[in-house]
Amino acid sequence: MNPRESAVALPPERTSDAPLLRLSGVGRHYGSGEARVVALDGVDLEIHAGEFVAIVGQSGSGKSTLMNILGCLDRPTAGRYQVLGRDVASLTPDELAALRRDAFGFVFQRYNLLADASAAENVEIPAAYAGLGRHARRERAMELLTQLGLGERGEHRPGQLSGGQQQRVAIARALVNDAPVILADEPTGALDSQSGRDVLALLQRLNEEGRTVILITHDPGIAAHARRVIELRDGKVVSDTTQEAGSRAARQPASLGTRSALGIAGEVAEAVKMALRSMRSNLFRTALTLLGVVIGVAAVIAMLAIGDGSKQSVLERIAAMGSNQLSVRPGAAGFRGAGDIATLTPEDAEALRSIPDVTLVSPERSSSAVLRVGNRDYRSSVQGVWPDFQALRDWPMQSGSFVTHEDVRGYAPVIVLGQTVVQNLYPDGGDPVGTFVLVRNVPFEVIGVLSAKGASSWGQDQDDVALIPLSTGFMRLFGQSFLGSITVKVASDAAMARTEAAITDLLTERHRTVDFQVRNTASLQEAVSATADTMTALLGSVAAISLIVGGIGVMNIMLVSVTERTREIGIRMATGARRRDILMQFNIEAIVVCGIGGLLGVALGIGIGMLVQRFGMPVAFSAGPALLAFTCAFLTGVVFGFLPARKAAYMDPVAALAYE
Repeated sequence: MNPRESAVALPPERTSDAPLLRLSGVGRHYGSGEARVVALDGVDLEIHAGEFVAIVGQSGSGKSTLMNILGCLDRPTAGRYQVLGRDVASLTPDELAALRRDAFGFVFQRYNLLADASAAENVEIPAAYAGLGRHARRERAMELLTQLGLGERGEHRPGQLSGGQQQRVAIARALVNDAPVILADEPTGALDSQSGRDVLALLQRLNEEGRTVILITHDPGIAAHARRVIELRDGKVVSDTTQEAGSRAARQPASLGTRSALGIAGEVAEAVKMALRSMRSNLFRTALTLLGVVIGVAAVIAMLAIGDGSKQSVLERIAAMGSNQLSVRPGAAGFRGAGDIATLTPEDAEALRSIPDVTLVSPERSSSAVLRVGNRDYRSSVQGVWPDFQALRDWPMQSGSFVTHEDVRGYAPVIVLGQTVVQNLYPDGGDPVGTFVLVRNVPFEVIGVLSAKGASSWGQDQDDVALIPLSTGFMRLFGQSFLGSITVKVASDAAMARTEAAITDLLTERHRTVDFQVRNTASLQEAVSATADTMTALLGSVAAISLIVGGIGVMNIMLVSVTERTREIGIRMATGARRRDILMQFNIEAIVVCGIGGLLGVALGIGIGMLVQRFGMPVAFSAGPALLAFTCAFLTGVVFGFLPARKAAYMDPVAALAYE
């Protein structure tokens, strides 16, 4: 047959005389020019089903290269190789993987077992790629190991087995998919004499059962066990002799694509299982990989929780001042003059009561003064107020009563104290109601004590205050009758804009100019909220950088893992793994690592937040940041795991198997 003849699209009808494997003018060389090395040179060969063939030759004669081509691990650079009448040149990489999985069983000189898997798990590998269910393939693996005398060693790892036992595990792996063709590359080379004889006897028994056995060896004594011996020298067939005539029932390979697949769910489950096993076998490396993801996720959650907590705390403090409020301040917008601004008066406050939707009006004037009780002095803020102040600020009394309208009309010398003032003037405890406090040498009767309010949104102690009737303050303390501010309570949110405009119009008409400012507490809340959101986003961005750094670390570690596990990749490809199987396995390993790191990071982030909260910092946890951080960790595994996984999936099976 002309080696340049086009590939046959479909296998021809089989007959008892049709060759199972046919090589026509097959050549294989490496390199080019003066560095060109010819491993095979024009090999013509036919192997029929049921044969026991030994391919012999000295080192460098091309034996292993021929076996790699026969097993579809490598492709010829010249000539034509047909399996079941179909040219392998027409097969895609995944179709070649299916052919290796269904038709060939490999027995290597160095066993090529996965060190971190048990004997049974090593045997199961081809069956997993063939789509056999977990229980069925475990049963099949144990059945084969029992037949080979290793039934009690199924859970042992290769390091716990002798060389002969490891080779029998490799043979069981070659048989688990009921492969009709066994390719044995120097299967006795690493064994003692007795173990070597046992393996040869096993190969002969497999041939007697109808399997085609192709034995690669440099030892003529080993080759003598075969019925047909093919000798290679310098990449060419120099002899082809049959030592024993006769025929027996032969097993034919199934057609390509006849085996079922596990389905995407089964494939993912298998990949997760392999990923966990790989992580267990390299705990220190896994811990280092997890560390970057854990720190990144924990940082995102802790930072966002602290940012949201701070925002919530500020808004709550603003809300504690009262909702639906408008604050009127003296001085036009942008005014920066020094000293008091005398533009608002009590009459302005009275006029504001007439505006529809205004429910409360609280004019205020404050000054710093020294308060004295006995021989104790304390400087605090003294504020002149109206009775509406208490309702507008939603500030309950701890004891006594608040300033009344009668107190304002009668210029009563009464005072209501905040908690901080009480603690400084009455350190021995007791209720100060009924006692007298000197304010600038003017005696004021204490008629009430306010409940604790805490710090304001800007950090000021709200309890460090003493309240007196506004009229009394004008007459006895403040001097001129102008106001520091007027706070107005509006009936509803919907009326805020309308009421603000009405206040502006009324005061402009009264003053004949705009010498005041009207501030909306809702606008203040929006501004604070926007600022807090910006700070939270900044904190989250800084934390997200940690997650990206962790992702880069995952990619680096996975690249190292791919290099370290090159031989494992070759073994999986030889036993039927498609590119997508390898790609999925390594990508899912990265996803599993990042997923576990994400869960640990969520727990650590919540723990950090709770610890910070115990030290008094406001923290607000919510499901959103945790879900976001975990999702980012998951996507980190997908994105940063793809490049190493792709590198693994596109490896050359022959080069991967030969990797040291």
